Amino acid sequence: MKPEIRRFFRKSLLELSPYQSAREEFVSDGRAMILLDANENPFPSETNRYPDPMQRELKQKIADWKRVTTEQLYLSNGSDEFISQIIMACCEPATDHIVIVPPTFGMYKVAARTYGVAVREVPLDADFQLDAEAVLKAADDHSKIIFIPTPNNPTANSFDVQVLKKIIQEFPGLVVVDEAYIEFTDQASFIELLDSHSNLVVCQTFSKAQGMAGARLGMAFAHPELIRYLNRIKAPYNINSLTLAAALQRLEEQEQVQEQVAFMLEERKRLEAAFAEIGFIKTIFPSDANFVLVRVDDSSLRYQQLLDSGIVVRNPSKNTACENTLRISVGLAEENNALIRALRTLDT
Repeated sequence: MKPEIRRFFRKSLLELSPYQSAREEFVSDGRAMILLDANENPFPSETNRYPDPMQRELKQKIADWKRVTTEQLYLSNGSDEFISQIIMACCEPATDHIVIVPPTFGMYKVAARTYGVAVREVPLDADFQLDAEAVLKAADDHSKIIFIPTPNNPTANSFDVQVLKKIIQEFPGLVVVDEAYIEFTDQASFIELLDSHSNLVVCQTFSKAQGMAGARLGMAFAHPELIRYLNRIKAPYNINSLTLAAALQRLEEQEQVQEQVAFMLEERKRLEAAFAEIGFIKTIFPSDANFVLVRVDDSSLRYQQLLDSGIVVRNPSKNTACENTLRISVGLAEENNALIRALRTLDT
């Protein structure tokens, strides 16, 4: 492992010998093999065999799709698993900390505190943009990871590319750019910067635009050395057979995905126009995602009223700078129509 990559990881894990199954060492030469290595039920079914622990076929397909190498790719049981694992691998409990930029995705803080890792917060500015100088000023030798989702959740906006590049170049630890909503913005993926920045990690997911939230599949892209180390600590079969099959199928349906994304973007515009006519909606924040953040007169009241109408939205008002806000996802046309009718009824 190169010194510049090695420094990101906990000393106790640098020499860790990973658990290995026989299937990791086995590479098929095309023959039908008799599998007697894993104590499985031998009677055929869709799931009687363990999945490929290295996810070789899916990784190759994703690598081709994203124009990276398989050595730059890590697959996780949803991005939540990756977030937990990167913190566990890099942060010494009670010594190191992560940096977050609230309002932000809540799992970063939850995962860190689960492992006894402190969280240093650098709030976004009044326009929900990054303050690079404040971020870098808050960092020190124990700042092992900063998590930056762009487009951001719950605010839905993308961050200024040049500001984010400055943080990537100068932050002392790993910079994890979480692109869960990248398909809904015109902003280019930071995957393009992987070859020139060994401290950059880019996360994407099959849960949003790809429509596979129930299957739980996340992707992380990084320097090959970093990926090799993460592979040492992953569970041997962290991606199940059904998810592998579903993802391979979904990769063949990207034209449909693009059509669905285009539909959601048009519906987002329609919702924003309708929200502008609702008196108790005070602010509609710009969105680069498949949801819209709005500020209302009383978020608790409006949340409950919508719930009573059979509509579930998110009330992120406890987050920094999100007082009296609601986060509203873009649904199907008939679902959006029902939402608009409910809002108009409540506005009378």
